[in-house]
Amino acid sequence: MKKILVTGANGQLGSELSVLSSKYPEYEWFFADRTKATLDNLDLLPIQLNDIKADVIFNCGAYTAVDKAETEKELAFTVNSSAVEIIAKYASENKVKLIHVSTDYVFDGTSSVALNEEAFTNPINAYGESKLAGEIACMKQNPDSIVVRTSWVYSKFGNNFVKTMQRLMQEKEEISVVNDQVGSPTYAADLAQAMINIVNSPNWISGTYNYSNEGEISWYEFALSIKELGNYNCQVNGIPSSSYPTPAKRPSFSLLDKNKIKSIYNLEIPYYKESLKKIFL
Repeated sequence: MKKILVTGANGQLGSELSVLSSKYPEYEWFFADRTKATLDNLDLLPIQLNDIKADVIFNCGAYTAVDKAETEKELAFTVNSSAVEIIAKYASENKVKLIHVSTDYVFDGTSSVALNEEAFTNPINAYGESKLAGEIACMKQNPDSIVVRTSWVYSKFGNNFVKTMQRLMQEKEEISVVNDQVGSPTYAADLAQAMINIVNSPNWISGTYNYSNEGEISWYEFALSIKELGNYNCQVNGIPSSSYPTPAKRPSFSLLDKNKIKSIYNLEIPYYKESLKKIFL
């Protein structure tokens, strides 16, 4: 029986993989939180990987505090790049299939068309820099890896935009959301299923892939969809990013082109609103 190691087990994606795992009893699943796959301890991590002895690794663990990364750059790079390098090296040496999860924040936001996997990378914040360094390290150490870039991830688990909006819309009469950052959200359960489908596919085609739900929206439009589906009375105002300054700059356009993953792995990707509905069920 093949063993799948999931790092970042308590995160949004790890939690959704845990839910799905019961449908795939043909695998032995090993869900590693930060005590079992210690991505910020580069001496301990190789020992843990050797002990777990996985056949497949889903590297879902990451440093994701985008604003804090500006002042915790060293920690962000340790988790998002150095640890990835160790995992990829282990995968290469032990013939382990590796799917590493990355982000749309590797882009600078200046594009006006959906970004494909070959698009120019130029991160504008420390988090994006650390994730791009991780992608490069992953492919250098193990060219047989699959890197999946995703964006605006949300789930019933963890902290995310959808849960924040649900809370604020019940607490406040009026909120403001930026309307000049465009992309597409990703329901973590959809991405988790896509990753399992890739592993179950007869083909393993290494390289970088994009995955998010279908649709092109701003965070403001995303908030309006949440308001509609939740039937909230809160007034939602669209504002420019300049009115909501954050320590880390965000790309103003990071819509991902999903044609490659859809054609190679024959994936049907749901429209964002269809997946968003599942949060309200």
